[in-house]
Amino acid sequence: MSHPFVRAMMPVDAVWSPDTALAVFVMWGAMMVAMMLPSAAPMILAFDSVERGGGQAGRTVSRSLVFAGAYLLVWVLFSLLAAGAQWALQAGALLTPMIESSSDRLTAGLLLLAGLYQLTPLKQACLRYCRTPLGFLMAEWREGMRGAFGMGLKHGLYCAGCCWALMLLLFVAGVMNPVWIVFLTVAVALEKWPRLPAGLTRLYGAALLLAGAAILF
Repeated sequence: MSHPFVRAMMPVDAVWSPDTALAVFVMWGAMMVAMMLPSAAPMILAFDSVERGGGQAGRTVSRSLVFAGAYLLVWVLFSLLAAGAQWALQAGALLTPMIESSSDRLTAGLLLLAGLYQLTPLKQACLRYCRTPLGFLMAEWREGMRGAFGMGLKHGLYCAGCCWALMLLLFVAGVMNPVWIVFLTVAVALEKWPRLPAGLTRLYGAALLLAGAAILF
């Protein structure tokens, strides 16, 4: 039998104990950190490179860690919202015990929402900041630990603005589905990669809209 904490991460109904709520939050937090770090790596490495160019080795490590920690804090906070969404969907009997959609309408709605958001100006604006690490750093550079925290937080907010709708697709094929998690992680990383065509975002949007429409109609 699995550990009680592991079982608590997959509640079968919306009556959550404090231990269940904590386990679900920890699960989402760990998953968001693991999924978003690969796509944030170019920005974090660029920040560290600029810091090292300043010639203060001791400060470099600390500021880089603060920058990365502030970025990840945004996704930890997102995890609170995601856990709340899971609770609400379970209250509506819209999720299976494996935390995947049990409703065609929910599945179609999430796909259509993500597809439409891919085509919005807000998505494109956030993505531009995520795809140009040096441009972001040149425009937003701040000195000191507070400056590093503020820059990491701002980058995290741009990243969340770029990816929140795609992250909700975890509910489509299952939050506990490792293949689906890897697929979304790679999709997000490719979208942010500077050397790939920016039109990839619209291609994602079209594919998601077609998939949502096919399920809905």
